[in-house]
Amino acid sequence: MNVPSLKKTILILVGSLSLALGLLGVFLPVLPTTPFLLLASYCYLRSSARLYRWLINHPLLGTYIYNYLTYRATTRSIRYGTLFFLWVTLIISMLITANRQLIIILTVVGIAVTVHLFALKTLERDHPSYQVRERKGRK
Repeated sequence: MNVPSLKKTILILVGSLSLALGLLGVFLPVLPTTPFLLLASYCYLRSSARLYRWLINHPLLGTYIYNYLTYRATTRSIRYGTLFFLWVTLIISMLITANRQLIIILTVVGIAVTVHLFALKTLERDHPSYQVRERKGRK
């Protein structure tokens, strides 16, 4: 196997692992979703045009990644949905554990993610990207 094809294979594997971890991060409150999805898009961009197009045009993930990369922004509904799911799972995790250190860590993670989400710009419904991506998702 030559060096370019080995590099391509490694990037596809790392991208796929990052995508899997990003999807897992949707359901696990401590595992971050955004960095893994961004890493997956980076790896796919440099290794496979087909996988990159698939990820960027994905009905759920594509809009999220595109808005983050292009505008450093998110929609209001994604922000509040993420915060709701984050805090519900964190609170359930805190109630299950009796470990004070873990509760403190979970609280710090929750606060950090909340601050990060509110630091992002908000795409309003009249924003051109919001309308184009919204129409595309309906097809």
